[in-house]
Amino acid sequence: MSKDTRSKLLAGALTTLTEQGIAHASARTIAAAAGVNQALVFYHFGSVDELLAAACRHGAEERIAVHRERLQQVRSLGELLELARELHATEREGGHVGVLGQLLAGAQTQPRLAPATAAGLALWTDEIEQVLGRVLAGTPLTEFVDVAGLAKAVSASFIGLELFEGVDPGGAEHALASLEQLVGLIGVLEDLGPVTQRAVRARLRRSTAR
Repeated sequence: MSKDTRSKLLAGALTTLTEQGIAHASARTIAAAAGVNQALVFYHFGSVDELLAAACRHGAEERIAVHRERLQQVRSLGELLELARELHATEREGGHVGVLGQLLAGAQTQPRLAPATAAGLALWTDEIEQVLGRVLAGTPLTEFVDVAGLAKAVSASFIGLELFEGVDPGGAEHALASLEQLVGLIGVLEDLGPVTQRAVRARLRRSTAR
């Protein structure tokens, strides 16, 4: 029963963040969404902030589990971008990225939320880093790209695009289209012959050495 109550509270916290935002995430509203007594928030988690932090980790784990098989099947940057578009639509419709956005905003004024929010985001980043490491291996870019840093940039951009779409859908679509152009250029680079690829690598080495 205790485990069931914790699960209800985690789900209630995520529902509250999705539907009402972090400004309305109180013990009362979360407990109402969970269908339990609000005293159980403090019994199981100690505080509302601790519950929200746990909900962030729980929500990220759930969403990654849903998409992990598809992520593991990605074999190119083009496939990654195609999957990103699907995730963009699915996660926005479900309000899941909005939850991370709410927690990131809340962490600016409630520092106790920051570590768990960062940990939830890191779960996504770790998955993306594995994909990038796999698809960039053997390409002319592999020795010049910081895969871990790029994975963080991709994760941050994904959340930013989700929030951006809420105020400027056309701008978000424009950004995604630009990413597709960039992936297309990288594809051209990968299709170059070995002699040209060596020349490109040499030029990149000179540029990065400056």
